[in-house]
Amino acid sequence: MSAVTATDITVEHITFRNADMLWDIAADIYLPAGFDAAGSYPAVVTAHPIGSCKEQTAGNIYATRLAEEGYVAIAFDASFQGASGGTPRRIEDPGQRVEDFRRVVDHLVTLPYVDADRIGVLGVCGGGGYTVNAALTEKRFKAVVSVTGVNYGRLSRDNAALAGGPLALLGTIAQQRSAESKGADAAISASLPPSAEVAQQIGDVDVIEAFDYYCTPRAQHPEGTATFDVAHGAATLGWDAYHLADVLLDQPTLAIVGDKQGAFGAYRDGHDLVARAGRDNVRLVVLEDVSHYDLYDQPKGAGKALDEHIVPFFATNL
Repeated sequence: MSAVTATDITVEHITFRNADMLWDIAADIYLPAGFDAAGSYPAVVTAHPIGSCKEQTAGNIYATRLAEEGYVAIAFDASFQGASGGTPRRIEDPGQRVEDFRRVVDHLVTLPYVDADRIGVLGVCGGGGYTVNAALTEKRFKAVVSVTGVNYGRLSRDNAALAGGPLALLGTIAQQRSAESKGADAAISASLPPSAEVAQQIGDVDVIEAFDYYCTPRAQHPEGTATFDVAHGAATLGWDAYHLADVLLDQPTLAIVGDKQGAFGAYRDGHDLVARAGRDNVRLVVLEDVSHYDLYDQPKGAGKALDEHIVPFFATNL
């Protein structure tokens, strides 16, 4: 474990392995100013977007701010991604992503300074969809926040149109997996355009701003590559982040989206979540003149979401 100080909070870089795991999870724990290891603190787990890592928006924006508000916040890398273990690399498997949330909570409850009855969860983009899905069956989470949350199963099926539809893509994945079983090299797919010019030609706000976020000094990180292992991509096509939300989502839940709609579909997924949950304690907030990536790190997006909605929400529900 190592520690660094950022403004008035402390960030501890840790790895841990639970009894059911064959690899380590890497995480950053953000501790509030004046932290007292003998004290008792509410905690929030923060989950990174698809193709991202703990150092980006989940950590440097949301976990940082929550620690400044007095929470213990833990941003973690998904298994097979970032600094966490697991091979092959760059796997995006919804079942594993959701199980990682349980593993993080398993670790949190062993920390004497964490109040196990006051643990919340927050996820960004695909991490927001995973956050909701984890909360369906992980009741140690007492409050749930999805920030520009994307149902990655729905997005995967939509994107499959470029490959001839979901069934055609599943056939391609099956062929690649068989080839790799016989010794072929792994195939990696990239979800970002190769240049800003190509992004502009595509013309979609989410695509343009995705390139700006991941591929420029604004936020680029070696582990935030938005690339994926092809042979292990089948599970996403049969997954639905909000399945049984009407039956199992009983925690107070806040979904925040911007009104600038793009190809990734967070706006419609936010409305879909609230409609499917059908509960008064599952609430949607739509921020005006805000895009998907404004909610990653921009004052009018992430800043406003935190100031006006997320901080008050956790204060009330944790």
